[in-house]
Amino acid sequence: MQKINKNVVLALLSLTSLVFLLFQLYYYKFYLSQKNGAVFSKVRGSQSGQDSTRWHVVRKFLGLISSHNIPVYLIDPLILGLVDKDIEQIRTSPDAPSPECKYFCAPRDFTTFALLDKTWKHEVGLFRTAEKMGFQWLKIINKDPRLDGMDDLSGIEIPLHYIFKLASHAIHLVVFYERSGNYLWHGPLRLKHHMDRKFVPFRKLHFGRYPGAYEKPELLLVSIDDLKVQIPKNPSSFLEEMSHSRFLECRYREARAFFQLYPDDASLDAVEFRKKAKSLLHLAALTLNNLGVKFWLSSGTCLGWYRQCNIIPHSKDVDLGVFIRDYKADIIPAFQKAGLPLKHKFGKVEDSLELSFQGEDDVKLDIFFFYEEDDHVWNGGTQAKSGKKFKYLFPKFTLCWTEFVELKVHVPCETLQYVEANYGPDWKVPVKTWDWKSSPSNVQYNGVWPVNEWDDVIQIY
Repeated sequence: MQKINKNVVLALLSLTSLVFLLFQLYYYKFYLSQKNGAVFSKVRGSQSGQDSTRWHVVRKFLGLISSHNIPVYLIDPLILGLVDKDIEQIRTSPDAPSPECKYFCAPRDFTTFALLDKTWKHEVGLFRTAEKMGFQWLKIINKDPRLDGMDDLSGIEIPLHYIFKLASHAIHLVVFYERSGNYLWHGPLRLKHHMDRKFVPFRKLHFGRYPGAYEKPELLLVSIDDLKVQIPKNPSSFLEEMSHSRFLECRYREARAFFQLYPDDASLDAVEFRKKAKSLLHLAALTLNNLGVKFWLSSGTCLGWYRQCNIIPHSKDVDLGVFIRDYKADIIPAFQKAGLPLKHKFGKVEDSLELSFQGEDDVKLDIFFFYEEDDHVWNGGTQAKSGKKFKYLFPKFTLCWTEFVELKVHVPCETLQYVEANYGPDWKVPVKTWDWKSSPSNVQYNGVWPVNEWDDVIQIY
């Protein structure tokens, strides 16, 4: 038998492997890449194929939503931060061609857009078209808090987030809903147990960590990197709002448990007080918001929100907190102009300031000003007849949004610590007899006002 030449065999095997490899490359480039969007030609001015991929994925997504008449707007913080630096030029030249891919080619794993829920409902057709264009998609749903209340925890689920992935880039579409406080809300991104946690880098998604609350933005249609897109008219304001957007829901489940132990006061007096207190809170919020003064629910009003999702009827007042750094001399005349006369003014801006305004009938508004120290914050109290001073200490806290009596309003994010500081570990038990000088867990004696200052620091009207 003739011997087989090993060199010939090796050469044939190498040639066969090379031909097969070339076929695979040809097949991927001219079939799979077109189907899945894996390879794109460079956009003008881009520095690499990866930069170009991001731009093309965004362009393809905008084409997808445009074909279904879905009005989305850009809320990506990285891109809006870049846009904000050039906003005047972008506004004055809305249709000018881009000499380079400056914004949508910026290094990132995803681009974020927003969608108002009421503007679109036909998602099935969108998903079919998306798949034909090569997108993979993921829909995240969760409970609708707007339907929860004291009488029912609905459990109905709504779409909160959509993610469309093409090649190495993803589009994060955040769904915003209108709520009764006349603001927009988005929910958190919580994956169901069966979902692919490697679909995208979920931990990097800016709008998925926790719920957020926003004012309704005014939008501006611009051209960015030769792509028409809507953006918030004032990007810097939106970015500032985003940094303080965290939202806390009222704890209806816990409130229902509370009322099972302590039935709610449904008397005519209680109903009337809550009605007047709600009206006073809305007027106070409008007045302070118009002045640009940030405030939060404090003392008994904060306890009512946290413990029972309502105003405590035997509290007889509305309590708000304001950091002294946000104090403005216009506060008193603004409330007087709103029809709320000054009832008393204790302390001074440098120390223990407290204002009280008279609302309808015997309902009053108390505004406590908080002073920041290295490891705590405090607000002061003054006894008018003796000039004695008191100090109430709280652990440091940040502010979150919530909805209370149909109003978007701030509360301490660390609410439990805040409430416990003021009312102690038994805060869940209603107390109708309360001495502001001795009952609070965090009260400290703080000296006496000098007699020669009384005319300035103890003013009663």
